[in-house]
Amino acid sequence: MARVRPEADWPSGRIERIAFRSNVLQGNPWDDPVERDLCVYLPHGYSEGGAPLAALWDLAAFTNAGPGHLNWNNHGENLAQRLDRLIGQQLMPPAVVALPDCYTSLGGNQYVNSSAVGRYADYLVEELVPLLSQRFNVRPDRGGRAMFGKSSGGYGALYLAMHYPETWGAAASHAGDAGFEWLFLPEFPQACAVLNEYGGDVTAFLEGFWRKNRLAGRDFAAMMVVAMAASYDPVEQPPGVRLPFDLQTMELDQEAWNNWLRFDPVVMIDQPACQQALRSLKGLYIDVGWRDQYNIHFGNRRLHRKLQALDIDCHYEEFDGTHSGIDWRLDHSLPWLMNRLAADT
Repeated sequence: MARVRPEADWPSGRIERIAFRSNVLQGNPWDDPVERDLCVYLPHGYSEGGAPLAALWDLAAFTNAGPGHLNWNNHGENLAQRLDRLIGQQLMPPAVVALPDCYTSLGGNQYVNSSAVGRYADYLVEELVPLLSQRFNVRPDRGGRAMFGKSSGGYGALYLAMHYPETWGAAASHAGDAGFEWLFLPEFPQACAVLNEYGGDVTAFLEGFWRKNRLAGRDFAAMMVVAMAASYDPVEQPPGVRLPFDLQTMELDQEAWNNWLRFDPVVMIDQPACQQALRSLKGLYIDVGWRDQYNIHFGNRRLHRKLQALDIDCHYEEFDGTHSGIDWRLDHSLPWLMNRLAADT
């Protein structure tokens, strides 16, 4: 019988893992590990000699981290296999790809600095980017460095591009968090119900979450709300989390909610410094499914409309899909990013 499951016939790259102990994550409020592996994909034929390669940074979505993108898939490809194919089929040139581990006890990361989560923007920019440049033959300039991600990873790409233009030359966001009103407000009632089971005690909820052996979707909804509160509106009192709503009436705490909105890309783009940062990029790629179950397409449309009004160059697409199962979009964004990084070099 003929083989129905095709085998790869292109050369494979390799993965190296660098153990690194962070200084900026020291003393993070959840005692999350400060020593972690930075996983690095090296394409077939990688050499320490010759012209340095572009560096791509993979920012994982909420509930995941870089090492998770190297897991075996029952159907489809992990990130390393996808890179092997794209490079082997000459759809993109060879690149070094970093897969950082930014996982936290709050279930993921938004790649911002927060006293209630940790200094993860600084972890990437001040520690890991220089580490990659020291250890591998990559271009050390921002023009040879791009980041990509989906969901929270796409949000991280947008946030870091707006706030650290000296580090990043291009960015790709797949269904990145935007339009917080339609993204987060619908999740608040379910999160409120879960947290009320713990008397509104965030620490008790987190302890219960990590000790459950059967988690439901409502548990993850509550975790997401807690993580976003810690990221966007940290407070001094332990555990550093202020809920943006009343646990009995669901009335919004407008001060807290306004602090969340300051981190919404749709709002951040109104800042001249963020506009200037995006204008300086060699490329900005944004796409989103027009059936996104978290309503993220509405926020991305608003962001794109503002980018157009500001005459900021952006490749924008909507595709027939939801928020799930969208890794295939990397087939579009990664070659696009590499093409933009190669321009004028």
